[in-house]
Amino acid sequence: MYKKCYVTALLLSLTVSIFAQLPVQITGNLNKQRISPVKLFKVEGKPEEIASSVPTADGKFAFTFYPETEGLYVLGTGNVNSPSDNYSFYFKGGEQLSLTINDSNYELRGTTNSKENMVMAQWFKLTEPIYQKAINFSRNSSTFIDFFPQLEEIVGQSKTFLKGKATGNAKFDKYIAEIMAWDLANYAANFINTPRSAHPDLTEFSPYYAGLNAQDLTKSATKVFAYPWGFRVSESVMMINMRQKNMTYAAGVDGVKQSLSFISNDTLKGDFALKRMESLKNYTDYITYANAFGQYFLTSKLKKKNVEIAASLATLKPGDSAFNFSYPDNSGKTVSMADLRGKVVLVDVWATWCGPCKKEIPSLKKLEEEMKGMDVQVVSISVDEAKDKEKWLKMIKDENLGGLQLFASGWSDIAQFYKINAIPRFMVFDKAGKIVTIDSPRPSNPELKALLEKTLAN
Repeated sequence: MYKKCYVTALLLSLTVSIFAQLPVQITGNLNKQRISPVKLFKVEGKPEEIASSVPTADGKFAFTFYPETEGLYVLGTGNVNSPSDNYSFYFKGGEQLSLTINDSNYELRGTTNSKENMVMAQWFKLTEPIYQKAINFSRNSSTFIDFFPQLEEIVGQSKTFLKGKATGNAKFDKYIAEIMAWDLANYAANFINTPRSAHPDLTEFSPYYAGLNAQDLTKSATKVFAYPWGFRVSESVMMINMRQKNMTYAAGVDGVKQSLSFISNDTLKGDFALKRMESLKNYTDYITYANAFGQYFLTSKLKKKNVEIAASLATLKPGDSAFNFSYPDNSGKTVSMADLRGKVVLVDVWATWCGPCKKEIPSLKKLEEEMKGMDVQVVSISVDEAKDKEKWLKMIKDENLGGLQLFASGWSDIAQFYKINAIPRFMVFDKAGKIVTIDSPRPSNPELKALLEKTLAN
């Protein structure tokens, strides 16, 4: 019995379509000289591996899995960085897929395949000549002289390809046209940006390239994330567009700004900037990039990635820039560290359930009163979980807590950045927003008041 790999996804809502509650069953045969694991990928603008199956000696493999969402998934023996040896299929739940994966293509087999994947297979067969030359370029000797005419021919055939191919799945029947457009852009861009024995100049580009535009491809983050090679294709087309505009590559922040001019969607701009920031070597450069592109870190995923990059580079030494947290206060107004420039800032990271934190409250109140009228701002940041927000609000009222009271909704980015794993934690920052110390004495210790006074004097 050949090895099966099972992947399950937790269904969190009873309102999910009944199709999503049914598994997809994949059975196949790997018809290659070299047996290697067959991998299954979900799609987030690029493939993300969710399972693998080691074929038996005669090449049999299988998967059973529950799709997280309806859309494209990838199956093949390739890796996450290249379309080579990877093939796209459409699942919503409840389908059976039976296929043979060959050395450089695939074939459906049997009669149980869904209508959607039959259309996908027909599209792959139509475009396979340019797929082989553009994607499997190391196995095919091709130049623009033979590729461009084939590309234009297939682009022409694509205009009537869908005639008579309605599947009855309204979502797929609408989406397949986008899949086709992305595939053509993928093949056309990858051909130009990979090694060849001869390369065209701009005057030799075939007509298709005149309409290939990164700004059009990046109008919707959802569409980029839904395509298996969304990020790769967008950047490849961007490189072509820069060449068409006779733009030379710029390094550093200027280079990222140059690239962002070809991206329409702000979320995608943030994603692109963070990918470049992953290669930064020091915190000073991080601050430069964060100041330039922080406005695009809009989603929770991008914000988390930003903090991960910052935390990996921050030395947390005196004189380093503070982390620019941003949290709501007890009235709902958002306050950031940047808003506090011009004041010495004492940050108290605490929680309503923390005994030692509550023990410091009288001393903190006393310290705040003693420094009244001075340029000192006390900021108490609660790391209580979101479910305990009402408890936090009640304690502020019952204890008549002063200063700025901010709510971080759990062990969030400030804890990650400053590597806080125990509370209370008190930190002091100067008027320029620079670190004085990220582990100061507590308010019950007279040394804290002395430190604040010294920081004010400086």
